[in-house]
Amino acid sequence: MEQELTKVKDLTPGSKQVNVLAKVVSVGEPKEIPSKFGGEGRKVAEAIIGDDTGTIVLSLWQEQIGTVAPGDVVLIGNGYISLVRGHMHLNVGKYGSLTKSTENVGEVNTALDMSAQEYEQERREFRGRRNFNRNRDSGRRRY
Repeated sequence: MEQELTKVKDLTPGSKQVNVLAKVVSVGEPKEIPSKFGGEGRKVAEAIIGDDTGTIVLSLWQEQIGTVAPGDVVLIGNGYISLVRGHMHLNVGKYGSLTKSTENVGEVNTALDMSAQEYEQERREFRGRRNFNRNRDSGRRRY
């Protein structure tokens, strides 16, 4: 079964379940990201990947680090876009895949960097209990 491939220039901040075939242009050094929950941090490295339409940052997490090198052609299956400080990053989630490919991508268009444009990040609404204990006797009848 042939997967439908998405070109880099067609990725948007809301892109999900995308399959991208691209060449690795460069791979950065891994950085330690502290855990939000006080546990052990995670490692992430940023790779620049691209095709004939443009380039984008690919976030490589934990065991993905060190699996790709500049010049490799990779197939990202079931990837998604996240905004990191307002800039698009392509991610391979736990249901996605990152595999090397023997297909030819051709020349990478480095003139269009999809991660350079800044987007407004939507504020997540707090889903906890609002107005908790604001009026301690709410719900009680007064006689």
